[in-house]
Amino acid sequence: METPPRALPSALASALAFGASGAVLVLEIVALRLVGPYVGVTLQVSSSVIGVALAAIAYGAWLGGRLADRYDPRALLAPALILGAIGTAITLPLVRWGGELLRGGAAPAVLLLAALAIFLPAFVLSTVAPMVVKLQLGDLREAGSVVGRLSSIGTLGAITATLVTGFVFVAAMPSSVIVLSLAVLLGAGGLALGWWLRRDMRNMPGSPRARAALAAVGLVGAGLGAASPTPCDVETAYHCAQVQQDPARPGGQTLVLNSARHSYVDLNDPEHLEFEYVQWIAATAGTLPEGPVDALHIGGGGFTVPSYLRATRPGSDQLVLELDGGLVDLDKQKLGLVTGPDLRVEVGDARVGLAGQATSSYDFVVGDAFGHLVVPWHLATREMAVDVARVLRTDGIYAQNVIDYPPNRFIRAEVATVAAAFGHVALIAPPEALAGGRGSNFVILASESPLPVDKVRAGLGTLAKEPVTVLSGDSLDDFVADARVLTDDYAPVDQLLAG
Repeated sequence: METPPRALPSALASALAFGASGAVLVLEIVALRLVGPYVGVTLQVSSSVIGVALAAIAYGAWLGGRLADRYDPRALLAPALILGAIGTAITLPLVRWGGELLRGGAAPAVLLLAALAIFLPAFVLSTVAPMVVKLQLGDLREAGSVVGRLSSIGTLGAITATLVTGFVFVAAMPSSVIVLSLAVLLGAGGLALGWWLRRDMRNMPGSPRARAALAAVGLVGAGLGAASPTPCDVETAYHCAQVQQDPARPGGQTLVLNSARHSYVDLNDPEHLEFEYVQWIAATAGTLPEGPVDALHIGGGGFTVPSYLRATRPGSDQLVLELDGGLVDLDKQKLGLVTGPDLRVEVGDARVGLAGQATSSYDFVVGDAFGHLVVPWHLATREMAVDVARVLRTDGIYAQNVIDYPPNRFIRAEVATVAAAFGHVALIAPPEALAGGRGSNFVILASESPLPVDKVRAGLGTLAKEPVTVLSGDSLDDFVADARVLTDDYAPVDQLLAG
């Protein structure tokens, strides 16, 4: 009778199950950040990364089980960890060079980039758990206990990695450092395990030269990862951020977040407004009574509108709700942001921050928060609009920036949603975009009092550089048609934007 493989010590088996599962979840979370600069951060992107990761786990577990039945798992565990380290290390060059070729949001590109970001290392690391289980199954009468215990420990590893990565690692270090550190840990773990199991590995396939070659490949992969191009000047907890200088304008700076041109700031002239939608918002602000205003900004970005109001309406009291504290720091370092009693920043989720504001406390609320190219779903619902209406004074104005593409499903739904919370609504957009000819920014205006539509049109004539239309009344109703109101219970904003 053949002697069954010697079981691993319980603590070592638990550590392998915990660590391998945890490493896969670290990679899954970081993968979302790696692909974001090239294909955005949308529901489809998140779904692709999660789906690819689950496929890798499924196929890896299947292969690991097959290999464990055909070979001595003791001869496979260390190579699996080392190969996982190599796969992890080459993730960075694969994504960063591949991402340049796959830019955009097309579904095939998103799926392929997600596969480059996670499939290989997750697939290899997922072979570890069934190998460990096979080694611990010395008595079939205890199979349920062994499988249950190791499955539970693996799940705890995944949970721990998810929480620590989301709350600690991403905030403390760049994604490249997380990936390369994980590769080093996996490689070191594989080498240490191989050394510990050396007495049982006489029959391991391959020679010492082959194992040295694996280590060399891992080092090359780590080197490529460290040297691969990064699209980020700064990687915050939520964004890959770049600041690009405008060669045509000495003080012009463009803030790029996850490959999207998010804001334009002129360091020498805060009244210079480069982006069309900012010109539209400024024209709307110009219709408010003269003098200082109380303004609330949902989303900070490059702080272009707050800086404009500070320059044109001195003495105004402004509060900006910005989710990304790292972005605020970047704005201070490179985009000339100076906060103070007249311009305060509250870092945190805008929906939570809005709920904490006093009723009827603002003259002007600007909604300009985006997750890549789409308004975060919980900021696009009727419940959100109702809370905006609550904090506005009766004659105050809400100006919400929205991006959409033909056939304009999202903007029509969002206008209907805002109209469900306000008595008066209007829409500013280029004529071609309203006709469904191209994608564009749209700015929704809303108030409990009749909107100064004629004054807005007059202001646009002065500030807007391109032809623009203001829809209201019956023409706006015709545009919205039968669009469904978005609610906290139903807000498929990514799908509506995708058309």
